[in-house]
Amino acid sequence: MSRPAIAHISLDAFRHNYRVAKTMHGGKSLAVIKANAYGHGAVQCAKAIENEADGFAVACLEEAIQLRQTGIKKAILLLDGFFEAVELAEIVANDLWIVVHAEWQIDMLLAAELAKPLQIWLKMDSGMHRVGLNHAAYQQAYMRLLGHVNVEKIVLMSHFANADNLESEHTNQQIALFQNAIQNLGVEDVSMANSAAILGWPQARANWSRPGIMLYGADPLYDAKTPLRVVMQLTSRIISIRTIQTGESIGYGSIFTADKESIIGVVACGYADGYPRSASNAPAAVDGTVTKVIGRVSMDMLMVDLTDIPTAKIGSTVELWGDQVLANDVAKAAGTIAYELFCNVKRIQFTYSDN
Repeated sequence: MSRPAIAHISLDAFRHNYRVAKTMHGGKSLAVIKANAYGHGAVQCAKAIENEADGFAVACLEEAIQLRQTGIKKAILLLDGFFEAVELAEIVANDLWIVVHAEWQIDMLLAAELAKPLQIWLKMDSGMHRVGLNHAAYQQAYMRLLGHVNVEKIVLMSHFANADNLESEHTNQQIALFQNAIQNLGVEDVSMANSAAILGWPQARANWSRPGIMLYGADPLYDAKTPLRVVMQLTSRIISIRTIQTGESIGYGSIFTADKESIIGVVACGYADGYPRSASNAPAAVDGTVTKVIGRVSMDMLMVDLTDIPTAKIGSTVELWGDQVLANDVAKAAGTIAYELFCNVKRIQFTYSDN
């Protein structure tokens, strides 16, 4: 019998969330499926929505080639752009779009001899201060690219630093700076909105959006009213049950000590599977009843409190996150974000369904 830790992926929920993102934003939407679709399976997710997606976004050439080799034909944008000039020929051969965020990339692009021109997404640093051309250089960079034999089309873009914080004025400042930079360029193809901006900043909506985390059912604004569906159900089973007495401790470091007689269930899942080691006291659901993780998560196992679940038994199903236990809540208990939880899932069995 195989180990019972399973990540079940609902492709129908993924499709639903893409439709929500596109409808809320309006215009066209690139589904962001970098990092193996945030750990959900890039090929499976891409195939699930290829008939309706306007395109996809990945981090790098290797991720894009994987999609092309499995038959994905829709547009694919490389969010990191390219790293060396030698990549450009392969980018052309695979019919990819690229983000350009630095002067050195522009120099290499304009000096290259390409079989056909490329679509460029020219990135401005409007306040993220990670990559992108600054305000002063942005229009000049656009003019360098405009009309060049290697450039088929230019989309103007930027990226938000704090869109998941609706109280922050930084997002409005970024929008204003970006709009100031592009107002005289006469370009219709513009993209700013990530998931948080789609959900919380309507003034950031343009004709292209780039939804990411919301496609996987986690709301970066933590708004329970957002009509998203959970895509990943991470489950396992109870493999051991024991009773400990008042004052007894369990697990590495003995960080949990019982203040009363307690029943403990051991679950076949640990940090080697991607469950965060720091998630003591995170919620979990045993046969539909919510309890919590106790003690220190170990490499292959974690423990849950069964004291108030008398029906729990060997083989009981444990939802670690999913419909009942939200990944956002587990992430909060672990001091991280749902993005990291999803991306870290590994070693366990993945199953896919259209419901």
